[in-house]
Amino acid sequence: MQGLLAVMSGGALGALARHLVGIGTFRLFGAGFPAGTFVVNVLGSFLMGLVISWVLPRLPGVEWRLFLATGLLGGFTTFSAFSLDAVTLWERGATTQSLLYVAASVLLAIFALFAGLALGRMAG
Repeated sequence: MQGLLAVMSGGALGALARHLVGIGTFRLFGAGFPAGTFVVNVLGSFLMGLVISWVLPRLPGVEWRLFLATGLLGGFTTFSAFSLDAVTLWERGATTQSLLYVAASVLLAIFALFAGLALGRMAG
């Protein structure tokens, strides 16, 4: 039961953080490009690398992993929203922008995960 509560509470906070990033990027960049989803996917991937490599090894119990990785970061990252945004751009006729969005999101998210892992391992 504690594990379920950890996932639920982390997920709620992650979803709230995702929503706030979406609001902030919309205000900064407007609606022409899905900057909120882009930022969340790249930042979330970096944070996942850092949490997995540096934070979790220092915390006791599986509940922290459930709260931080499954709940908080699972609620924060938005790959399904990413897919919707890519298709929406494509359907609007912004084919090049859609392809660039997909390629940059995937490549930068993977790079960010490597960076988070490296930073966490160096800090360890």
